[in-house]
Amino acid sequence: MIKLSSVGSLFAILFTITTISCTQPKPKRVINFPETNLVEENLIPKPLEIISTNDGFALDKYTAIYTSKDVEGFEEVGNFLADKIKSKTGIEVPVNIDTITTIETVINIRKSDTLDQNLPEAYQLHIAQDTITLHSSTATGAFRGIQTLRQIIPEMSNDTLTKNKVWVIPTGKIIDSPQFEYRGAMLDVARHFFAVEDVKKYIDVLSYYKFNVLHLHLTDDQGWRIEIKSWPKLTEIGGSTEVGGKSGGFYTQEEYTDIVNYAAARHILIVPEIDMPGHTNAASVSYPFLNGNGKTPKLYKGTRVGFSTFDTKKDTVYAFIDDVIREVAAITPGPYFHIGGDESLVTKKKDYIYFVNKVEKIVQKYGKRMIGWDEVANADISSSSISQHWRGKKNTQVAVSKGMKIIMSPAEKAYLDMKYDSLSKYGLDWVGHIPTDTAYIWTPESYVPLKSIMGIEAPLWSETISDIDELEYLAFPRAIGYAEIGWTVQENRNWEDYKVRLANQGPFLERMNVKYYPSPLIDWKTKQGMQKIKK
Repeated sequence: MIKLSSVGSLFAILFTITTISCTQPKPKRVINFPETNLVEENLIPKPLEIISTNDGFALDKYTAIYTSKDVEGFEEVGNFLADKIKSKTGIEVPVNIDTITTIETVINIRKSDTLDQNLPEAYQLHIAQDTITLHSSTATGAFRGIQTLRQIIPEMSNDTLTKNKVWVIPTGKIIDSPQFEYRGAMLDVARHFFAVEDVKKYIDVLSYYKFNVLHLHLTDDQGWRIEIKSWPKLTEIGGSTEVGGKSGGFYTQEEYTDIVNYAAARHILIVPEIDMPGHTNAASVSYPFLNGNGKTPKLYKGTRVGFSTFDTKKDTVYAFIDDVIREVAAITPGPYFHIGGDESLVTKKKDYIYFVNKVEKIVQKYGKRMIGWDEVANADISSSSISQHWRGKKNTQVAVSKGMKIIMSPAEKAYLDMKYDSLSKYGLDWVGHIPTDTAYIWTPESYVPLKSIMGIEAPLWSETISDIDELEYLAFPRAIGYAEIGWTVQENRNWEDYKVRLANQGPFLERMNVKYYPSPLIDWKTKQGMQKIKK
């Protein structure tokens, strides 16, 4: 016979066992990953340091993302990553969810002020079997880090390791930061106009490769592309045409702000350029009092340069410029304002110097730092202004001697509007051809001392292109190489290594519907080809 006290004890034991079994988390699954090698991933730009631990992280429907919530921008970075994971894999990865009952692997995006590289865009990526931790001191650094993570997510799932599809991310550690603080591309929307959606697509691809600046060439002889509310004829008349005579176009201030905000969400600054005192025919057609070349201005649809100038002696011209800079600066949160200043061939030298000196003061009045093409260094300007080297070596030497910072855009290496070769569909060749290897095999510091270089920029002038497909043909793959030159230190750059990594960018470019030039120097990999190999 069992005593009641014994029965009570038995029930207590059974209840305790049941309670423990219900509250204990279920054991995590064990996945036998194939050996991986993080070092051999096709990352562009190439990081500063990569260490492989040869294991795997399972990205699948049991993955969640967690971010620092109390730090501005970090949760947005997490949401951006989740969106890109979904577009690539179809997996909906939750961000900062409260319940974790079904979560097996976690991606943490955290603010840290103790990184080895104490720079705003530096990041560290630690990838273990069940956790990925991305550390950065800023949301911008975290955003750069998730571009690296996006690149190491495989194109295809492994369907043999578990019952569900899993994308195996190689484990290890990446320590990374950029070589230069300014890594830009320029798009000329003045010779041919490009719609807001085209500019956004360009921004999307640039951000994937860690560019942080898009310089918009907004005005030229052929067109004025930004609404100035105090001078409406600039777009009504000056924005009405483009090279070849089509209808042109312009951005309202609201559309321009949309571009600025879209770029900012991808941690890219917009640098506006109002070109002057040359390249100003579209402005002078709109308001003839601006004209200084002594001729009656007419709408211009050709590609000749150097024939136009503002009247540099009229106070009313500077009042006009003040209004333009004031309105554009007010809707551009970045620190820079580009005044052009190149190829002002019919402006007398003393008038040019007087003009640039006065315009620099207006730019500074509205809280911006002036950038100009290398000719501006000949004026009596502040060392805080920036010279953009494109062809004038003597001009750039003058800028260096004045203590100015330099943006490197040597035409013979970095101009995206140059033809790849004699068979190229689009582009110019006044400085020669720039094939994919020539675009990559150069160093900015071979032109000027490294300490004087603020960064690099790849300009894309649009005389020969009129739509996004033609833009992409000239920009890619060369812009990808410029991204690496801007980010990666010289000792980590090697053409033979780079061209293998570039070949593996094919699936991403296909997924983005980028009509890139299939350089014969590259053994391009495609998503379709990779699927055939898998089968």
